[in-house]
Amino acid sequence: MALPGRAARLARVSDPAIMLHQLEHPPHAVLRVNGIAATTSRVTVAEIILRERRYAAVSVLDSALNQGLLTAECLATIPVLIRGRRGAVAARGYLTEADGRAQSPLETRARLRCVDGRVPPDALQLEIRDDDGYLLGIGDLGWRGARLIAEADGRDAHASPAAVFADRRRQNRLVNAGWTVLRFTWSDTLQPDYIPQTVRQALAAARSR
Repeated sequence: MALPGRAARLARVSDPAIMLHQLEHPPHAVLRVNGIAATTSRVTVAEIILRERRYAAVSVLDSALNQGLLTAECLATIPVLIRGRRGAVAARGYLTEADGRAQSPLETRARLRCVDGRVPPDALQLEIRDDDGYLLGIGDLGWRGARLIAEADGRDAHASPAAVFADRRRQNRLVNAGWTVLRFTWSDTLQPDYIPQTVRQALAAARSR
């Protein structure tokens, strides 16, 4: 709970199972959403990244940027906002890894696994076109020199029959154009080595061609 001024000191929770953390924010940092007091997007994101671990924190930052809830200029002001707070050192590192091109937490997690495995993509949302300029597909993560892309297959976006058929047709177009396509799921991101090892093998195969 984070309320402005005296309201923060008056708030109480009777349930002993709930631990209440109270912060006092200036009035301009609080707005009302459907009649409920809430902190602004910038303040909310700042509080989250102070408390969450890296993958969750960077996912929140990416999502806020992607949805237009934060701008790059807003992001640049967060270090001042969190200065001296517990967790601020780690949070400043998370800010440097934020990228609003990620369209889902799964894409963020897959990218961070690649970064940690020293095979970072050199492009996100990579548009692949044929010689006539026709768009063959867009890769979530891309390694342009190796003509390699990786797709982050979220369950909701890719589970319907229509989505499965569209994904197959798109993959066929990309493969026929000389691109290698890797596909990763949420469970793959839970294994630290799997994604970078798979990418590394594909990069090695590309170099040997």
